[in-house]
Amino acid sequence: MQRLSRAQREKQNSKWSRREILLALVALFFVYAAFDIFWRFNRDLRQFDPVATGKLETDMWRSYYDRRPLKLFFELTEMLRTQYQFPWLRSYLGAYYATQAAFVFKDGKRRADYEKALPALESYFTAIHRTGDINFNIKNTAKLELEWWIVHRQRESYGKAALDTACANAAAAIYLVSPDSTFEHGRLRAEAMVIRDVRAAAGGVSEEEWAQIDVLLQACYHSLSRVIK
Repeated sequence: MQRLSRAQREKQNSKWSRREILLALVALFFVYAAFDIFWRFNRDLRQFDPVATGKLETDMWRSYYDRRPLKLFFELTEMLRTQYQFPWLRSYLGAYYATQAAFVFKDGKRRADYEKALPALESYFTAIHRTGDINFNIKNTAKLELEWWIVHRQRESYGKAALDTACANAAAAIYLVSPDSTFEHGRLRAEAMVIRDVRAAAGGVSEEEWAQIDVLLQACYHSLSRVIK
């Protein structure tokens, strides 16, 4: 058998070293990914910035109504990372579930269709539960989130007061507070929705009206922040 020259041996050893380094990096990535996605954190869900959260929600509403799921997805990842302290990969996973739920719901025509969004919503709230420090009921929170979506979609049947209450109930479920205490949050959020709906039905929402919606959403999160702290 022909013996390898010193240069050939060094080259081969160098190749093996690069391969071993690559394998080690891949292994480290998978360890990090498992930690990022599955580890139970205990981060303070109450420490969000009401102004930033309100602005992000305004942007997300615009993306949803313009049927831009990719834009909505990236806005959700930003919200989950910056406002709810999600780790990097988990923010993408949570945003995927939330975006999926939103567009399954958007294409629905009746309650049975809307309820097809529940599995994705439960996965979304599972990610929040695994990240945060509040032991809320995942299934109940997902149901209440879907309920305000339905009440909003069928607002002419339910009425504005029911939308106020549904939004208040959804927020109260996450933070384990009384729905009475989150009523102002729900009322302001519902008011923003009504402006969007009325102006859209009249031909389109102007930039000035989106700015008004933004102010209301910031106010609703200021109200929620005061209650939960």
